[in-house]
Amino acid sequence: MREFQQRKSINFNKIFSPIVKLTTIKSMLSIVAVKDLHPEQLDVNTVFLHGDLEEDIYMLQPQGYIMPGKEQFVCKLKKSLYGLKQAPRQ
Repeated sequence: MREFQQRKSINFNKIFSPIVKLTTIKSMLSIVAVKDLHPEQLDVNTVFLHGDLEEDIYMLQPQGYIMPGKEQFVCKLKKSLYGLKQAPRQ
C-alpha cells in the first residue's frame, strides 16, 4: 500500500455533501417574490477546486505531466480536488 493514499479514520473525517430540497428552493423564491427582492445566482461548479486543505495530501503525477527522471515523485496538493474525500468539507 502506498503511504500517500487516503485511509478512513486516519486521513479524513466526516464526509458530506450539502443538498438543497426542491421545497426549500420554492420557499426561497416565494419569499423573493413577496418581498420584491432580487435573487442572485452563484456558480458552484468549481467550488471543489478552491478549498484550502488542512492536512498534507499527496497524489501520483498525472499522466502527461510526468517529468523524465522523476517518475517516482509524487505531487503535494495545495488545493482541494473534485472527488477528494475532504472536498465537500473545504
